[in-house]
Amino acid sequence: MVSSRRILDNALDAVGNTPLIRLDKIAAEEGLKCNLLGKLECLSVGGSIKDRIAKAMVLAAEKEGRLIPGKSVVVEPTSGNTGIGLAMVCAVKGYSVIVTMPNEMSQEKEVLLRALGAQVIRTPDAAWDSPNSDIGVAKRLLGEIPHAVMLDQFSNPNNPLIHEYTTGPEIIDAVISTPSSPLKPSSMKVDAFIAGAGTGGTITGISRALKKTHNSDCIVVGVDPFGSILAFPDILNAQDAGKPWGVEGIGHDFVPEVLAREPDSVDVWQKTNDEEGFKAVQRLIRKEGLLVGGSSGSALSAALTWLKSEQGRKIAETEGMNVVVMFPDGIRNYMSREWFLNFGLLSQPSLLV
Repeated sequence: MVSSRRILDNALDAVGNTPLIRLDKIAAEEGLKCNLLGKLECLSVGGSIKDRIAKAMVLAAEKEGRLIPGKSVVVEPTSGNTGIGLAMVCAVKGYSVIVTMPNEMSQEKEVLLRALGAQVIRTPDAAWDSPNSDIGVAKRLLGEIPHAVMLDQFSNPNNPLIHEYTTGPEIIDAVISTPSSPLKPSSMKVDAFIAGAGTGGTITGISRALKKTHNSDCIVVGVDPFGSILAFPDILNAQDAGKPWGVEGIGHDFVPEVLAREPDSVDVWQKTNDEEGFKAVQRLIRKEGLLVGGSSGSALSAALTWLKSEQGRKIAETEGMNVVVMFPDGIRNYMSREWFLNFGLLSQPSLLV
């Protein structure tokens, strides 16, 4: 049966409204009685959850008079997805875009940025406050280029706000709109939410939506790679402090302004490593058919680890409890990475059943 959908005016109308999908095969393998659900943000028009904040920040800046069509140049430091989102929005809106991006980010991201019309400046591996970092170079360009504007995803309040007003409500609506049945029981609430943190806008905004308006008892689990310092309390970050990690888009060597990482927002933090994150991506692709990126694997591996903890087991062992895991982007951005090439080219075909 074909559902009727209106014609959209442009790509910006196709940002967000992504599906919430059952991960029943993985849940069964793990012996989970709860509902394990994935929020699939790669199906947003630009391919990631960052489409949402890119659109929100540009529209807000236009309303405030900071962005002027035909004059303003958007300059933004990014690990890739926010830059792609901004380049897409600015392609529609008619703004020039300059993106500063660390060298270690994938070639696919740079190609997509250039295809969308952005100028890309690669930066060396450097501390966030170094003048040579992506942030440092962007700030320098801001002072050198006439009419340059940095929307600054790390401090822009529209980053968490758009998740509080759209992403969170989408998750809530999907859960409460799906009837509970004997075969698929549901608490009709979001009982736990797990997401990685990069800028922190996603987990901060969605936490607000879930805890303030939907279920104050919802447990929010933050995911942070070893080597990063976003987890709270800080003692969690002592292991492998300062060590580089390979999963792109999560973790930082500073705490962004938009991240509310304390227990009233994020109940518990789970540290992850690259190996378990990449293995979880492979599992999502092979078992559930979901072509997600590395940070999605980190979120799933953290969720499964947490569900084995004393706190998590209470939910894992209860039929109908709803556990939502955020999958921020797709495999599109990482297909040249060694971890994916090894998986894709060297793995054996699935057996007939």
